Amino acid sequence: MSNQAKKLADIKSMTPEARYDYFVEQVKQHKVLWSLQDSEGCVMLTTEEEDCIPLWPSEETAKMWAVDDWKTCEPFAIPLEEWQSRWVSGMEDDDLFVAVLPMQDDLGVVVPPFEVNERLTPKTKH
Repeated sequence: MSNQAKKLADIKSMTPEARYDYFVEQVKQHKVLWSLQDSEGCVMLTTEEEDCIPLWPSEETAKMWAVDDWKTCEPFAIPLEEWQSRWVSGMEDDDLFVAVLPMQDDLGVVVPPFEVNERLTPKTKH
């Protein structure tokens, strides 16, 4: 098994909360978030109560979702600065939530975009 395959297998075995922590750690390190798009735009997921945009910490983890009904979707990068300056407020205005690092059989943690942003923003010391 390649290192990449092992890493993806490790991610798949994580709890949703552990994947959220991993997502935050990776996005802070690489300064980019990933989602999927098709010819109609950004992929949307729906839970019983929320409409969500799925986000992943890498192109490889986003590609894991792009199968079956989603096989025509392509990963696209969102620079962290753009996420913070445009996406958070836009998603809040549209009442959209974030599905953090979903897997095929588990939507993962679903949270408001401002909460993800708070976790991604370095804490200032007073």
